[in-house]
Amino acid sequence: MNNRTFRPPMGWNSWDCYGTTVTEDEVLANARFMAEHLLPHGWDTVVVDIDWSDPTARSHGYNADAPLRMDDHGRLVPDPGRFPSSADGAGFRPLADQVHALGLKFGIHTMRGIPRRAVAQRTPVMGTEVTADAVADDTNVCEWNPDMLGLDHNHPGAQAYYDSTLALYAAWGVDFIKADDMLWPYQADDVAAYARAIERTGRPIALSLSPGRDLSLARLDHLRRHATMWRICDDLWDRWEDVEANFARFARWAPHAGPDGWPDGDMLPLGRIGLRAERGEPRDDRLTRPERISLLTLWVMARSPLMVGGDLPSSDPDTIALLTNADVLDVHARSRGNRELFREGPLVLWGAEGDDGVRWAAVFTLGDEPLAAVLDAGDLDFPAGGVVHELWSGDRVPLEPVTTQSDAARGVAPGSAALRIDLPPHGAALLRHTP
Repeated sequence: MNNRTFRPPMGWNSWDCYGTTVTEDEVLANARFMAEHLLPHGWDTVVVDIDWSDPTARSHGYNADAPLRMDDHGRLVPDPGRFPSSADGAGFRPLADQVHALGLKFGIHTMRGIPRRAVAQRTPVMGTEVTADAVADDTNVCEWNPDMLGLDHNHPGAQAYYDSTLALYAAWGVDFIKADDMLWPYQADDVAAYARAIERTGRPIALSLSPGRDLSLARLDHLRRHATMWRICDDLWDRWEDVEANFARFARWAPHAGPDGWPDGDMLPLGRIGLRAERGEPRDDRLTRPERISLLTLWVMARSPLMVGGDLPSSDPDTIALLTNADVLDVHARSRGNRELFREGPLVLWGAEGDDGVRWAAVFTLGDEPLAAVLDAGDLDFPAGGVVHELWSGDRVPLEPVTTQSDAARGVAPGSAALRIDLPPHGAALLRHTP
């Protein structure tokens, strides 16, 4: 891949709020909000999620035999009813130009394979003498979306089809592609062919792979060779059980995050979501504030890509404040050695390192009750001296010397330093130690 990044990608994706139905005006409203409020903090990518070619798209599902818009070579193009600037063959270029003019990057969602309609109509594959039906594979079909058939990668026309689609997207000015139905089951041939097609465009396009269910570390080398980021879970929604399940996944994957590729815990279902989405009705996300902080703390400490899913202009100010906490985002940008340190009962500890002796640690409780913890600074990989701040509140946390063993400093030996952390149910603290 030719698009490595030294910081995990950050942006907005239309899925959690608009599902398959997002419009050009809604994309631009979120892009303008991002440029004004979030871009200074590193949020720089706007992604149009699935079914942008379907004029009949609806909330809460997909349409069988949808009349997807295609060009003469079986390549999907935007529906001009929802994306008026795409009319007369302009594609996403005018929208991408508007997003770029705001200082942002533009991304789209794609599906593995070739449209069923292209196969039925036997559209010619650009650059070849074959038609879509010759390169299709109806034995390897997405189980949850009815639009596409697989590709037969024993046929050279399969690579030619991907090459032609990626050449079109590059001509539109696409900077980021979320390629779906790639990882469950693991579609090694498609992943490699898609990455090859991106390389051949000559444009640095970030490649994000989905959906990530049951993804094994055995795939790590292949993923690093071909993708910028890859999902490690199925779709994540505004439920604590979805967030909690990613603790174990990130513990496996975070030590492997870096410029060679970023394990992705999925979009952040924060703020105003469900407006016309695949799941649920219009709502402010149902996570409690402590659960929101735990979600963001885990994603930041794991250095996951951050793709917020709420409609930015209509999200509450507290959501925007959480997304623009500069001290927290500094951990996301600059930390290294990120790893789980401890997990026992409800208590989970993470640690990471920075420059000039700075260290970070996160303290989580997965329990349904408040947790009052006395922690040995050494268990957080903190020296006994220095200064500790909690980054969400900005409060200083005392490092208390322990002179004798007692119940008050249980688990902390004399000569050590203790930190007292009080957490609400499902809460987290994000700590920075400065020498």
